[in-house]
Amino acid sequence: MLALEAQRWVTRGLPFGIAVLAALLLTPLAGVVAMTMNPEAVASIERMAAPISAPPRPSEVGALAPLFTPEVQRWSAQILAWAQAYQLDPNLIATVMQIESCGDPLARSSSGAVGLFQVMPFHFGAREDPWDLETNARAGLSYLAEALRKANGDVAQALAGYNGGHTVIGRPERWTAETRRYVYWGIGIYEDARQGAAQSARLQEWLEAGGRSLCEQAARRVIR
Repeated sequence: MLALEAQRWVTRGLPFGIAVLAALLLTPLAGVVAMTMNPEAVASIERMAAPISAPPRPSEVGALAPLFTPEVQRWSAQILAWAQAYQLDPNLIATVMQIESCGDPLARSSSGAVGLFQVMPFHFGAREDPWDLETNARAGLSYLAEALRKANGDVAQALAGYNGGHTVIGRPERWTAETRRYVYWGIGIYEDARQGAAQSARLQEWLEAGGRSLCEQAARRVIR
């Protein structure tokens, strides 16, 4: 059912990753309450299809979009440097940081992921400090860059791979409810950022869904 629905969207001109997301959001799955999307939301997915599948090179982006929260904006200098080092769009890096930690370098999830990019411990060497900013960024952003490569530049698929592991890239039937939400937040925020928007309705939605408490925690950290 999901594959057929995704194929229907592909025939309407959407790249595979966006077609999968449309199918996931519009097709009820067992045990998961499907999101309802009005015609405007469906049209929004169609509009974002082309740019999402072709991220700009770091050299084409001069600064972060102003929509990110202050807790993420304070890392702008490092984000721009990491964008050059790992050949990633800085707005994509900021999007991942936003929904992973909201810029909290000491964030730790219940699953054990740590730092700005919420990297699992097994991604680090025995002598590496996962709390070190550069070490955490190297592990997280290398993984993101590899996900983007495996997804052939499809940001929706790359975000799914970052959250759910690279084995779910191109296999939407293996996306958990968490991964679906992650892609939903991620592509919405990222597309707004790529447009240079000052505000993002999707980011506000994420904040209201629980992200605000993460950002409040991040705001209390003293950054040296």
